[in-house]
Amino acid sequence: MLVYNSQTHRKEELIPLEEGKIRMYVCGPTVYDQIHIGNARTFLSFDVIRRYLMYKGYQVTFAQNLTDVDDKIINRAHEQGREASEVAEECSAAFIDQMHRFGVLDPDIRPRATREVEAMQEMISTLIERGFAYPVASGDVYFSVRADKSYGILSGRDLDQMRAGERVEVNDEKRDPFDFALWKAAKPGEPSWSSPWGDGRPGWHTECCAMIHRYLGTPIDIHGGGADLIFPHHENETAQALCAWDTALANVWMHAGMLRVDGEKMSKSLGNFYTLKEVLDTYPADAIRLLMLQTHYRAPLDFSFARLEGVRGTLERLQTCVQNLRWAADRAPQDGKLNKADRILGRAIDDAREDFSHQMDDDFNTAGGLAAIFALVTAANTYLADAADDTSTAVCLRAADMLCELADVMGVELPHAAATEELPAGLVDLARAQAGYGGDSAADAAEALLGARQEARSAKDWGRADAIRDGIAGLGLLVEDTSAGARLRRKE
Repeated sequence: MLVYNSQTHRKEELIPLEEGKIRMYVCGPTVYDQIHIGNARTFLSFDVIRRYLMYKGYQVTFAQNLTDVDDKIINRAHEQGREASEVAEECSAAFIDQMHRFGVLDPDIRPRATREVEAMQEMISTLIERGFAYPVASGDVYFSVRADKSYGILSGRDLDQMRAGERVEVNDEKRDPFDFALWKAAKPGEPSWSSPWGDGRPGWHTECCAMIHRYLGTPIDIHGGGADLIFPHHENETAQALCAWDTALANVWMHAGMLRVDGEKMSKSLGNFYTLKEVLDTYPADAIRLLMLQTHYRAPLDFSFARLEGVRGTLERLQTCVQNLRWAADRAPQDGKLNKADRILGRAIDDAREDFSHQMDDDFNTAGGLAAIFALVTAANTYLADAADDTSTAVCLRAADMLCELADVMGVELPHAAATEELPAGLVDLARAQAGYGGDSAADAAEALLGARQEARSAKDWGRADAIRDGIAGLGLLVEDTSAGARLRRKE
C-alpha cells in the first residue's frame, strides 16, 4: 500500500512499526464554535483512511484530541460573558454530536488538553533540561528553534528565509522571533494551572505532542491533519519530539487538502461560510460524504450546493440498486445453474473488489474507489434489466453484499436486508374486492393485487388494472414496476 508522506513529498510503502498494527493521530478541533465544512472534510478523509486500514486487516489505534483551552475559547467566553470551560464543554459536545451525524467513527482515545497538563509540563521540563527551551521573566516558556538543528525537517522551511510575523507571534522576550510558546503565563480571568514557571496554561503546539507521547508512544505510524497545519503546528510538534525524546513524532505525515466554496476561499466576509451542522440539517450525511470523497483527499475540494444536489441522485442510484438486487434475490429460485448473464455479473463483482483495493492502495484514492463501486452498480442494473425474472439468488445477493461492503469502507450505509415495510391492513379488503383474495395477510394481499393487476394488463383490461392501481394509491402506496417485477412502496 502506497501512502504519500508530506515530509518526503513522495508516496512510500506503508510499513507499520509493529506488524499488523497502525497507531495514528489526527489533530482535533479547538472547541469554541461549530466546526465548518472545511474541518469536516479533514475529519472525513481520515475517517475513511482509518476504515480502509481496518478493512485491510490492520489493528488501528486512533487518537484525536480536543483542544479545550486556547485563546479562541477564552476570547469567545469573554464575548459571551461566560467561563471558558463552559464554552469548551458545550462546543466539545456539539463537535462529537456532528461527527456522529456525519458517520465519523469515534476515536479509540479522545484526550482533552485540560486533563493532560501534567504530561505537558513533564515534556516542557525535559526540553528545558536539555537546552531546547527557556523560561522568561513574564512566566512564559519558549522553545528555542535555533537550538534544534533539524527545525524545518517537516515543512522544508528555512528560518533564515522567513520573516518575523509570518504566522508566528512577535515578542521581545523571545531569543528568536520564531521561538514558540510551550507555556503561557496566566492573565487575569484566564484558566490556569500551577507550574514550576508560575501559573499558566500550555501552548497549542505542546498539547498534541505530549498527548501523542502519553497515549500512543513515539514515533507513531501516521500523523494527520489539514494542510494548513503543516506549519507551524506540525513542524513545532515534531521539533519538540525530536528534542525531548530523540525520536521522530511520526513515520508518515498525511495532510488533507483545503476546501473552497464555488471556487472561492470560504469566509464569513464573502457570505460562503457554512458549518457542518447547517449542511447536515438539509442534506443526508451520505450524500455529503460521497461529494467530498469524489475528490482525492490531498487535492483541493470545490464544494457547491449544486454539486451536492446532484450527488443526492447518485446516492439514490446506489441505494436503489442494492434494494433491487435484494428484491430480485427474494423472488429468484434458490437453485439452478448459472447462465451467461449470471457469470458476467459474477466477474463484475470480483472486478469491483479488485479495482477498489487497487485504487485505495494507491494513497487512498477514494475517487477511484467510488468509480469501482459505480461500475458494479452499472453492471448490476444492466443484469437486472436484461434478466427480468430470470435472476440468480446467489449472484444478486453477492452483488448487493459487495456494494454494501465497499460502501461501508466509505462510511456510506446501505440496506443489508430487503426492505420490509409494514403494509396497511386495507390491502386485504382491496384484494378481496379486486383479486378474489380470501386470506388476512396484508403481504399476501399485496402479492394477489399485483398479480391481478398484471393479469389485467396482459389482457389489456385497462379499466381493471387502473382500478387496482387507484385502490392501492388510496392506501398511500405506489406500484413500482422494476426489472425484477412490480412491488409496492409508500408515497414519499
